[in-house]
Amino acid sequence: VRRRAGHPVPIRLWRRSILATVMFSDIVSSTERAAEVGDRRWRHELDRHDELVRAELKAHGGREIKTTGDGFLALFDAPARAIRCAVAIRDRLRAVGLEVRIGLHSGEVELRGNDVGGIAVNLGARVAETGSEGDVVVSSTVRDLVAGSGITFADRGEHALKGVPDRWRLFAVADPVPR
Repeated sequence: VRRRAGHPVPIRLWRRSILATVMFSDIVSSTERAAEVGDRRWRHELDRHDELVRAELKAHGGREIKTTGDGFLALFDAPARAIRCAVAIRDRLRAVGLEVRIGLHSGEVELRGNDVGGIAVNLGARVAETGSEGDVVVSSTVRDLVAGSGITFADRGEHALKGVPDRWRLFAVADPVPR
C-alpha cells in the first residue's frame, strides 16, 4: 500500500504497469484469403476465428485486450500458459483451414484503461511479424522464463526488430508442447 497525503492508497489505484506475457496473433495471407472467398464467407471465417481464439484464451487464462482485424492481442500472467494457448490456437485454426503466426514476449506492460502499451507490447508485435505460417515465435525472455517446463525451441537467430533498439534472439516453439 502506498500513501497519498498520509492516507493509504490501494494498489489497484497506483499500479500502472504489470509484468505479463504479450501474445499477438495474425492470420497469414488474410487479404488474399478474403479476396479468394469473398466478403460474406470471409466475415464468417473471421467470426469462427474469433470464437476459437476466445475459447482458447479462456481455457488458458488469457486476457483478451483487443482484436486487430485478423488477429488478437492478449495478455497472460504466465509464459508457459501463453505458449500452450498459442499452440492450441494455431492447431484449432489450422483444423478449420486458417493459418496463423503468433508472437510472444514477456515484459513490463503499461496499463491504459482497457488497452495496453509500452515497449513490451511493441516487442510482442515485432516478434509475431518475424513468424511464418504456423509459427509460434518467442523472445529469448520467454524462452528463459519457461526453463524446466519441458517446452523446447528451435533457435531462429538474432533479429533487428523494427523500431526497437538492439538485436533480439528469437526462438520457434517446437512440437509437441507438453501439457
